Amino acid sequence: MTRPPEGRDYGQLMQNALLELSALQAKLNTLEHAATEPIAVIGIGCRFPGGVNSPEELWLLCKNGGDAIAEVPGDRWDVDAYYDPDLSSYDKTNTRWGGFLANINQFDPAFFGISVSEAASIDPQQRLLLEVSWEALENAGYDPLQLAGSQTGVFVGIATCDYYKAMTAIPTRAGTGIANSMAANRLSYFLDVRGPSVTIDTACSSSLVAIHTACQSLRHRESNLSLVGGVNIMLLPEVNITFSQAGMMSSDGRCKSFDATADGYVRGEGCGVVILKRLSDAVKDGDRILALLRGSAINHNGRSVGLTAPNGLAQQAVIRQALANAKVAPHEIDYVEAHGTGTSMGDAIELQAILAVLGQGRTLDLPCGLGSVKTNIGNLEAAGGIAAFIKTVLCLQHGEIPPHPHFKTINLHIDIKSTPFLIPTIDRPIDIKPRFAGVNSFGFGGTNAHVVLEAAEESRGAGGAGGAGEHVKSLLTLSAKTETALRELASCYADSLENYTAESIPDICFTTNIGRSHFNHRHAIISSGDLPHLISQLRTFATSKQTTGRLQPQNRLKIAFLFAGQGSQYLGMGWELYNSQPIFRAALDDCDRILRSYLDRPLLEVLYPNGEQKERAENKNSLDETAYAQPALFALEYALVKLWQSWGIEPDAVMGHSVGEYVAACVTGVFSLEQGLYLSAEPGRLMATQPREGQMVAVFAAKEIVEEAIALYQDAVAIAAFNGPTQTVIAGDRQAVSAAIARLESDFIMTRELNVAHAFHSPLVDPIQNAFEQTLRQMQFHPPCLPFISHLSGEFEPGVLDANYWRSQLRSPVRFDGGIQTLAEAGYEIFLEIGPTDTLASMGKRCLPKNTGTWLSSLRQGHDNWRSLLDSLATLYNKGININWSEFHRDSPRQRVALPTYPFQRQRCWIDSF
Repeated sequence: MTRPPEGRDYGQLMQNALLELSALQAKLNTLEHAATEPIAVIGIGCRFPGGVNSPEELWLLCKNGGDAIAEVPGDRWDVDAYYDPDLSSYDKTNTRWGGFLANINQFDPAFFGISVSEAASIDPQQRLLLEVSWEALENAGYDPLQLAGSQTGVFVGIATCDYYKAMTAIPTRAGTGIANSMAANRLSYFLDVRGPSVTIDTACSSSLVAIHTACQSLRHRESNLSLVGGVNIMLLPEVNITFSQAGMMSSDGRCKSFDATADGYVRGEGCGVVILKRLSDAVKDGDRILALLRGSAINHNGRSVGLTAPNGLAQQAVIRQALANAKVAPHEIDYVEAHGTGTSMGDAIELQAILAVLGQGRTLDLPCGLGSVKTNIGNLEAAGGIAAFIKTVLCLQHGEIPPHPHFKTINLHIDIKSTPFLIPTIDRPIDIKPRFAGVNSFGFGGTNAHVVLEAAEESRGAGGAGGAGEHVKSLLTLSAKTETALRELASCYADSLENYTAESIPDICFTTNIGRSHFNHRHAIISSGDLPHLISQLRTFATSKQTTGRLQPQNRLKIAFLFAGQGSQYLGMGWELYNSQPIFRAALDDCDRILRSYLDRPLLEVLYPNGEQKERAENKNSLDETAYAQPALFALEYALVKLWQSWGIEPDAVMGHSVGEYVAACVTGVFSLEQGLYLSAEPGRLMATQPREGQMVAVFAAKEIVEEAIALYQDAVAIAAFNGPTQTVIAGDRQAVSAAIARLESDFIMTRELNVAHAFHSPLVDPIQNAFEQTLRQMQFHPPCLPFISHLSGEFEPGVLDANYWRSQLRSPVRFDGGIQTLAEAGYEIFLEIGPTDTLASMGKRCLPKNTGTWLSSLRQGHDNWRSLLDSLATLYNKGININWSEFHRDSPRQRVALPTYPFQRQRCWIDSF
């Protein structure tokens, strides 16, 4: 016997082999999961006969056993000219019925960037797909325009081309409008998506085959999101004539699926689109999951009795394969949405196949319902599969099986007595809450499809119940491409919200912000959590005569950030934000950490004593001290900037008032956060070495009057700020300032002492300037990365803000009024104050002609912090500024909800040369 080589550790070798086997098994499990992962249905859009324009309306139609069939409209063809119940001529039809859509010649070309003339040359099937796909994405809570560049697939079932056939003269360049191959491609082009774009024609099974194909694409990761649909339009009688002559059309215009009197089907038209996504991604992204697609399969009849004859064995095979792919046992299926062809032979073959497969292992206590949406809306042919699919999703959502119209007596070739298979009617409802359901769809050329659906768990896809960022107050945004559409949308929302509760308001606002495209006509509403009031606000706006105006996207309004200076501080400023906004809190915490080496007391302890918003005397006094006031203002303003920036609000220019200029310089890259905090604290430290003999007073008079009043005290008093035409600040020695104020008040001029401990921008800072400059010389400064208004000149600063600049900045007056005028002349129209009050905004608007500019604040003393921010954010939105809604809602995740979709403003787009 051969001895093993010395020194080899077989135990370790075995352990390594086991680890490798474990890793291989994990890889196999991952591959298997990817190949069989359930697909989530997250959105639905539909346009079906009977005025059905939404999933909710389809469910009501089905639940009530509704019949959407009507006589052929006069704008399609002259039914009397072609109708002959006896079919005495080969060019006649035995039916005068169908399931039709209203206003098929209407379209909103401007919404999709298409001219009216081009829209008229586009098959209405393609136009329907555009509109219904948009609605499906909105139903899913997705902004369609945000899909641009994504790996989104488009799969469309379409078969007829009546519009092309009806043209007596084909318009120039109409090729893309009339080719069915373009149906999916046009949608991919409009949305600018890069996944597969496939048009499928297998007759009546087209759209269910499209669903199967989309699932494969998702599982193979060709697509990360899929739009799947089907569409059918009937404009000409030829197909009706052909199928009538073949004995396939019902004489009374009704699909009587499974009934002994079934004599054919009735044609219908419509469009349905669903949004599909891998389940793991849907859960991760907080999508509203309507149902799960567990598995699917397609096959062909092969050589059956005839090309168009159904093959029961092939139907059994496709159902079995779909169940196997879904890993669902036959007896677990609670409902089957049958193809329901409505012919004696077709119904019998289909039901026999269903019973043969799903009857395995099924006892009488495991009932299975049967039905077909064709009995409600007719056979939508290429869109028939998607209609059946949507109905089944709704059954699973609502936990019930609706009645099956036009059924009285079972087909003579079918025996379901003493079986667990039941056909519900209005008179004989069945009590089954389906968990698993199957959908059949067969093409008359022999292509069969079956999908297996599962009801979604209620907890799946929930966005969360809120967190640290939870607020009662919410911002609801509406937008449209026209003012008329905007007001119509507001009215639709008001009606829809009647069905919600106040607890749903945050979810509603989340959906409007995240799940809708934001166009140029806008309206934002702040909700305080009162649902009736919100509905009232929507109705008031919907009926208002006031014009909203149209924003010009190419001319985005320029924003200037105005940073407040000392005197605006107060205890507890920003406290609500510190407790609700992690970004604000993190920035303030960073500042507190950095300042601990410069301040005797922690900044947060001074701002928020004992972690609360209390006005304790020692803390109030500390915050009024320059050593704390200036770094506190810097930290608060820096945190506000970070919060605004996280929401996508970026300045186009900055201007600081006094100490606010340090923050302006920091956020534009002149120096680092640590350097900026140090500079904000250093003057206070230096001034603490000087006698407390200073005073700063606001004088409400023109600068000429003020200059005259202080002329006798030039060595002790100076103008510290030019804040407006009639608002000037003086600073200096307290006795000299008091004397100057006495002169002014004797002339009935109003004054107000500022809440400061030292008189900056006055002769009293002269003793510390050299020491401050020594500190400045140790620092490196960079040019600002944004236009920067210098408070020294009131003009744009073209160079580097160096040590000489900041030395002068400490002593020279603030030319706020000049800076505002410079910004206005340069085209800045939105002025957003970054600070704890609205002081700069109030002063700034007085520097310009009335109604010039939009003046906003971040916070207002004595007002709710969050409400103040929402007020300004709403105005920014209405002014056309794009908001990063994902970041806005990041810390308060919510659930997407179904809300009204866009109200298209349609007009006639039709070729008259028919």
